[in-house]
Amino acid sequence: MNAGSLFADLILPLPLAGLFTYSIPWELQDEVAIGKRVVVSFGSKKIYSGIVKNIHKNSPKDYEVKDIIVCLDEFPIINSFQFLFWDWISEYYQSSLGDVYKAAVPAGLKLESQTKISYREDFVASKQLSKTEEIILDVLKKSKDVSIQTLNQASGLKNVLPQVKKLLEKNAIEIEERVISSYKEKQIKYVRLQKSITEDQIGEILNKLKRAKKQQELLFAYLNLSKQGIAETPEKVNSAQLLLSCNLSTSILKALVDKNILEIYYETADRLDFSDAEITPLKELNEHQDQAIKEIRESFKSKNTTLLHGVTSSGKTEIYIHLIQEQIKLGKQVLYLLPEIALTTQIISRLKRVFGNKVGVYHSKFNNAERVEVYNNIQQDNTDKSYQVILGVRSSIFLPFSNLGLIIIDEEHENTYKQFDPAPRYHARDAAIFLAHLHQAKTLLGTATPAIETYANCKQNKYALVELTHRFQDMKMPEIELANLKEAKRKKRMKSIFTPELFDGITQTLENKEQVILFQNRRGYAPFLECKSCGWVPHCENCSVSLTYHQYNNQLTCHYCGHSEQVPQSCKQCGSTDMVDKGFGTEKIEDELRAFFPQARIARMDLDTTRSKTAYEKLIYKFENQELDILVGTQMVSKGLDFDHVSLVGILNADSILNFPDFRAHERSYQLMAQVAGRAGRKNKQGKVIIQTHEPEHPIIQAVLRNDYLSMYQTQMTEREEFIYPPFYRLINITLKHKNNGLLTQAANTLARSLRKTFGIRIFGPQAPVINRIQNYFIVNILLKIEKKSSPARAKWILNREANNLKAIDRFKMVLVQFDVDPM
Repeated sequence: MNAGSLFADLILPLPLAGLFTYSIPWELQDEVAIGKRVVVSFGSKKIYSGIVKNIHKNSPKDYEVKDIIVCLDEFPIINSFQFLFWDWISEYYQSSLGDVYKAAVPAGLKLESQTKISYREDFVASKQLSKTEEIILDVLKKSKDVSIQTLNQASGLKNVLPQVKKLLEKNAIEIEERVISSYKEKQIKYVRLQKSITEDQIGEILNKLKRAKKQQELLFAYLNLSKQGIAETPEKVNSAQLLLSCNLSTSILKALVDKNILEIYYETADRLDFSDAEITPLKELNEHQDQAIKEIRESFKSKNTTLLHGVTSSGKTEIYIHLIQEQIKLGKQVLYLLPEIALTTQIISRLKRVFGNKVGVYHSKFNNAERVEVYNNIQQDNTDKSYQVILGVRSSIFLPFSNLGLIIIDEEHENTYKQFDPAPRYHARDAAIFLAHLHQAKTLLGTATPAIETYANCKQNKYALVELTHRFQDMKMPEIELANLKEAKRKKRMKSIFTPELFDGITQTLENKEQVILFQNRRGYAPFLECKSCGWVPHCENCSVSLTYHQYNNQLTCHYCGHSEQVPQSCKQCGSTDMVDKGFGTEKIEDELRAFFPQARIARMDLDTTRSKTAYEKLIYKFENQELDILVGTQMVSKGLDFDHVSLVGILNADSILNFPDFRAHERSYQLMAQVAGRAGRKNKQGKVIIQTHEPEHPIIQAVLRNDYLSMYQTQMTEREEFIYPPFYRLINITLKHKNNGLLTQAANTLARSLRKTFGIRIFGPQAPVINRIQNYFIVNILLKIEKKSSPARAKWILNREANNLKAIDRFKMVLVQFDVDPM
């Protein structure tokens, strides 16, 4: 290498530690820059797009450096704020920068290589070809090039690889590694007259088409839509709209194109909607909201983070809107985080009414192309065409903000802000607070039921606390009634899964033409099936969990790995045909309601019914517009949705969430029940909540009954200090996985012993979780509890060192070791 050589350190989308150094060829030295994507080969065959993090003149000493192949970007796609943020995420949550890159950048901006197979035109066929080889060649002759997967599908063969290898040896085909991207610009198909046709010729052409009536009709339709000969400049005619206007097929259009009368052309279209929206002025705040916003503004003078602790339906969203308006006037960006996609449906319409097309949405239901376009939009300098407010779920923290003024984290207590798999296992609330710090912005946390850690930070004066204790328009807090399941069952007064109190409540509400929300934190028809004769329960073949029964498709499904199978006709253990369902999920509730209330309009909101992009919107729209009477749902119905006509909320089985084996179970139970209860109530009428439980005297249920967050908080703080849990200690969960349970146990014991040499009694385990096998991998956990005053960076360094030492032992090298910092 000569003195003028330049090198780039790249982040590659791989779960490997460190950066990868490549040489920048002379011809690319003016193009390659920090934050741009470049294409490189990695290993012997793979090709990836890497992000340039550093440029320098230091040639690597211990390996031969490869050249960057091409630079993909005119301008950087990662800015300096993002690099600092990625570094922090990687260090704090103990993940590689490659994992952060994969999480942060939309898939459409990441390139990977794919093997493409093509037919050699110079190949001379011989009689030595087998039937399957002929099938493969026939597919390749029809297509310029295909991938292995496409070839498998198109040929109808189970495995084409052996034949592909033979055809390669015979020089019948060639194979090439190509870089592919999933992002494509949206192209809209338009139709216009052939440029050579003059106005005078149109009549003559129409005459010639007398015998081709449909072609003539289509041309007439085009002339009408384009205003050809009437308007000074003909209007653009969309191909799909043209065919729709005259109800004709594409073959008719193709015939006119083949006759050189019409021609097809394409234009790139923006997937994002920037049409002018009707703007409405901000609503005036009431005296309680006004006082709260004054306190928030005052708190921001001395604190970077403020908690708005407002009871359900207190009008927190309207306060957010006023604060967003202030930031927009300052030319700043705002990130508004929500825990669920379902919530964006309601809130986006409220924000767009006030801020028009300055508001963008970003979440996982968007396809790759839409996510790329939102990402690119935020980067641009044109403020007329770029979003100033982003409404999104946890992944929105990775967008390329350059001028953040405020981050709002609504329903900050929700565990859906935590990313579980894959790495990085970040918590969006905590990460957003650091992101705001990088931008010197402020963070507002909002909830009726704060996380214990958040409220503790307020009590310790790390965060400011603003209280909003009055519901909007002085709506009364709902009346909460406890329905004793144990008593109702003993007296045989249950109507299927409903206590008399809840059944009568639903009946009365429907008679009053009002709406009901019913909550059960389990989807499916029944948690499991059981043989009445011997007690056998169908289990997942990949996971140590029973299969959930779904009646709508008569399938048993694993909610961990997705495995599904037909419901067995008989018991696989004793042969009995007497199989019964046990327990109940949202699907069974819906089924029972239809039997008891046949006239009621009922819908279900859970993962099974909201898989499509618009499913949430349709359900919420119908419920808002009183096209539904009863909405049955899982946690989705608890998260801040506002409906004007809900007068009854039922919680069908409070005990299932109270008795979950987790130190946060009581906190989560309180939050969930209080949030679900908050959906009840109308402007002029007190709502009602009925909680079905076997333990009406349970302290958490009593706290919900009194709307007493503080007693729950104080009890939990006492218990957590005693049992060494957050917020008094930090937790790091170490998970080990392997397909051989014996080997996994040995590895876990070895790692725990080595960690105890440093951490002593702070190490708990190893212990198998309740569900100790998922997707055929056995699981063992080791928990580290470290004091707040200890250095988390030092602890993580030791953990990584010991995990690497474990993997260096030959028999343990295939054991997966994962870290989850601040597990939920």
